[in-house]
Amino acid sequence: MASRLGRARPRQPWQSARALLVLPVALIVVITVVDMRAPYDVHLGPALVIAPALTPSFAGPRTTAAVGALAVAAQVFLGVTHGGLGTTNHIVQIITLTVLVVLTVLYSALRMRRQAQLARVRTVAEAAQQVLMWPLPERIGTVRIASLYLAAEDEAQIGGDLYAAARCDDAVRVLIGDVRGKGLPAIGEAALLLGAFRESAHRRVPLTELATTLDQSITRYAAELDRPEEEGERFATALLVEIPDHEAVTRMTSCGHPPPLLLGPGHVVTAPSLHPSPPLGVQHGAEHTLDVFSFEPGDTLLLYTDGVVEARDERGRFYPLADRVARWTGDGPEALTHHLRRDLLAHAGGRLGDDAALIAVHRTIAERRRHHG
Repeated sequence: MASRLGRARPRQPWQSARALLVLPVALIVVITVVDMRAPYDVHLGPALVIAPALTPSFAGPRTTAAVGALAVAAQVFLGVTHGGLGTTNHIVQIITLTVLVVLTVLYSALRMRRQAQLARVRTVAEAAQQVLMWPLPERIGTVRIASLYLAAEDEAQIGGDLYAAARCDDAVRVLIGDVRGKGLPAIGEAALLLGAFRESAHRRVPLTELATTLDQSITRYAAELDRPEEEGERFATALLVEIPDHEAVTRMTSCGHPPPLLLGPGHVVTAPSLHPSPPLGVQHGAEHTLDVFSFEPGDTLLLYTDGVVEARDERGRFYPLADRVARWTGDGPEALTHHLRRDLLAHAGGRLGDDAALIAVHRTIAERRRHHG
């Protein structure tokens, strides 16, 4: 087994670059040999620029410069072979190839610098994600949880969508939300909402009061930062879910957020009928409603943001979440989110127009048996 694992070990980047280096070197050799054997009026020397032009795709500026120098040397060799370097045609070809090699090396250096900058941006984004959105536990209380986050911006790992989970005595509370905007500009409001939830979720207050607390936080934040012409531009949708340990129910309070999907045995998918209040930060002092639904052991609750159901394919059709998820109602939370990630990206052509988040909450059967006992 150990030997098989050793053979299956992925190749290091430098090993791949060394293997790919054979291609431009082979091109230089082949072009040189063919040019020497071609008729006198056929000149293949200008094709030597292909070799250094290919090199930056897998190597750095030093390797590119080395391949370019080899190409120029081959061009000089062909000039000597075909009547000497004194002809105007050969001199022009050598000068042109040298200039192109220099430009290619400069491009390679700029490309490597850009890659280093992007790597630093990704590192900062990942660190921010770990600070703001703590990884959800795989198991908390009587439920198993798996999550999925897809940011719309290429260089961002987080954006306007958010989720969190907390333990409150004999219940589990889950938040999923979506602040106005997407990508990095929406991180500030997402961080505010997450902090307010983590501070208040552990208190023994109803979900309606918790929603009021989050609403007040968004309102204060907007009052401090908004200019008069931006009034009403900061808001967030949110769905608060509470799953008690010893009751086969789930309690929900929706603040303008899409309703979740309840996945049951036999590929059954239903959408609970909620009574949502306005999004957080829109209407000061809005009343919030508590909805209660059955949540039996073996069921899975799928929470999501509108970036999932509003993802479009090449024909402009929205992603049919309820229809697609019906295939995997028997899968666990981890497998379910894995299938949805692959299917959603395939539907959207590999790129989403908005941030998207998913949480699969599965109630375990073992805990219910212990309760009955």
